[in-house]
Amino acid sequence: MSFLTLTGITKSFGANTVVRDFNLTVEPGEFVSFLGPSGCGKTTVLRMIAGFETPSGGVIRVGGADVTGLPASRRKIGMVFQAYALFPNMSVRDNVAFGLKIAGMGSTKIARRVAEMLDLIALGHLADRYPYQLSGGQQQRVALARALAPRPNLLLLDEPLSALDAQIRTSLRDDIRRIQRELGITTVFVTHDQEEALSISDRVVVMHKGRADQIGTPSQIYNRPTTRFVAEFVGKLNTFGAHVAGPDSIRFANSEISGLQVPALENGTPITVALRPEALSLGRRPGDTQFLPGRVVQCNFLGSVIRALVEVAGQSISVDMFNRADVTIPPIGAQADVWFAHDDLLLLPEVSQ
Repeated sequence: MSFLTLTGITKSFGANTVVRDFNLTVEPGEFVSFLGPSGCGKTTVLRMIAGFETPSGGVIRVGGADVTGLPASRRKIGMVFQAYALFPNMSVRDNVAFGLKIAGMGSTKIARRVAEMLDLIALGHLADRYPYQLSGGQQQRVALARALAPRPNLLLLDEPLSALDAQIRTSLRDDIRRIQRELGITTVFVTHDQEEALSISDRVVVMHKGRADQIGTPSQIYNRPTTRFVAEFVGKLNTFGAHVAGPDSIRFANSEISGLQVPALENGTPITVALRPEALSLGRRPGDTQFLPGRVVQCNFLGSVIRALVEVAGQSISVDMFNRADVTIPPIGAQADVWFAHDDLLLLPEVSQ
């Protein structure tokens, strides 16, 4: 049985509708990320789950119970914000204990629970410090412990890493995932950073203009996008204008490729063809079935990756290849065939809005 269910959720502020017919089911213990650009509605959905905003339409259920009209204070939800929101006049220990005191827990139980939380975030040695004495990463760990201390049914994270530098973000996101798995708590995480979403989520919801454009595992979102927006937003992409040439074939870049699962469209219908840079190679590999003739116009050695810019049918495309000791970097101006497999070709009939 699903633990969190959102059915037909909409949200309007006056004449401006920011969330449209949003539907989602989240299983117990699942880690789901909302991914999308600024203004796509992801934080608004999170705030509706938390009870800070009321939906204009639709139903929100947590643990089978309808909480759509329930105040935030009665939803038993833990939330961590982008701004750490710690009480500056309270120590780390007192910040973590705050929700427990509000709930009326006894002092002995509070002390035990706070110790457990500080051990979980590995900051027990800083229990008596104040927020201004902590780094940004440490403050966010304290905010996480405070949210988890009352044993919420659901954990919501609203871009908790965006104010941190890159190295700390990577470390803290791994900590968040570890803690979430240890506790088995159902979690919804909001981010605009695709690497964060893909690296720690069980499933990702890619949002666009208030809708869920695609919901799937990180692998499905990256390797098999179902809309042009998802394909272009997640990862780097080479796109070609193409058209349907038959029931199982398309024509692009002066080449016709058959044996494909082409959408049911009439011959000549325009379609977008896409290829990830890492799906391409300048030499044939096992499994490669197709090639496009091209000319190398630029080549960059990036350590683990060699990135070539190749002109194919009058347009430049990126080709990323893993560096190996036996790989030869192609010279500028060299003629080169760009190889790929049938399965790596993405067909995107949708038009970006």
